[in-house]
Amino acid sequence: MKYNFDTFIDRKTTDCEKYSNNLSVFGTNDILPLWIADMDFASADFIVDAITERAKHGVYGYACRCESFWKAAQFWIENQSGWKVDAKWMHFSPGVVAGVVFSILANSKEGEGVLLQPPVYHPFANIINHNNRKIVNNPLVKNIDGTYSIDFADFEEKAKLAKVFILCNPQNPTGKVYTKDELRKLGEICLKHNVVVISDEIHMDFVYEPAIHTHFATVDPRFMDITITVTAPSKSFNIAGLCTAYTIIPNAKLRENYLCEMSKIHCDNSNVFGTVALQAAYTPQGQEWMKEMNQYLISNIDLTIEFLEKNLPNIKCRKPEATFLLWLDFTNFGLAQDQLIEFLVKEAKLGLNDGRIYGEGGDGFMRINIGAPKQTIQLALDQLLEAAKKRGLA
Repeated sequence: MKYNFDTFIDRKTTDCEKYSNNLSVFGTNDILPLWIADMDFASADFIVDAITERAKHGVYGYACRCESFWKAAQFWIENQSGWKVDAKWMHFSPGVVAGVVFSILANSKEGEGVLLQPPVYHPFANIINHNNRKIVNNPLVKNIDGTYSIDFADFEEKAKLAKVFILCNPQNPTGKVYTKDELRKLGEICLKHNVVVISDEIHMDFVYEPAIHTHFATVDPRFMDITITVTAPSKSFNIAGLCTAYTIIPNAKLRENYLCEMSKIHCDNSNVFGTVALQAAYTPQGQEWMKEMNQYLISNIDLTIEFLEKNLPNIKCRKPEATFLLWLDFTNFGLAQDQLIEFLVKEAKLGLNDGRIYGEGGDGFMRINIGAPKQTIQLALDQLLEAAKKRGLA
């Protein structure tokens, strides 16, 4: 491989959420944190070089997103998926979640329903509640083999109660990639009941064969009129701290409403370094780096699953179709969720995400982030095994 992802980088003194917030989240700093979804790899050298060169200029005043910014985003979307996006459809967001918030505010009123498919990325429920909307759940169905499917009959009933549907594809935390047929069925129901679709596609670059990511808006020309796609390079290139995401909104009215919500809080200013980073990332060189990154992540996924199958078969984990997150099923441990968390934190010395925060279907589960050097993942697995043996759980 051209790029080295094995280098361990100490992040403890960098004021990063993943390491600096362990005491407040887990009650101790004596853990190996594998929770929040950012990776422990350095960003690509060509991104670091571009940021460094811009920093040397010495003036960091108000920035704008010029034509080159949008051309880079267009290049990435087209070359990753074949979708030719009109630049006028695209607009900035300081983050994917922020883009989802603006989209909810633009397309619903207080008290109206927003449809989710739990277990799903937990900030969605938080922002719905904080903005006085009503959560409407269409829980994903967990199959015997660990995969997840959609209850379409229930989805249609729930769509009658909602103005907006937040689609998470690829899905966090389960690693599911929605098929084109599933997306078509969801879209037909949303069209029928006048539901706007906010499609969170931030993990679109982490999809593993034979799964194929399909932009929801491209499944049917009619879907473009009801879809707000939100994505970013932040997960792919580990630059979430640069706060640079974007939306794709083909429908002019939806676009106007989105911009209106952003303007209410004057939230359209560029991050100087985020702008530079996106343009450096969204290149042929970025594609090469991303390909190697995915190969490394697949090897981490395989390492984890094979270790569990051999040493801790009571922990079930289905190989994800996408993301650098694994959805671990601890139900066979026979521990209540609070007991499970206490075991992981105090005995295994691991900081993982509590499955309950993802909503219905999360009890008995934990989410682990395997976006780290192999030595880190191996250490985590060894700690888990040692603690389980002491408890008689291995």
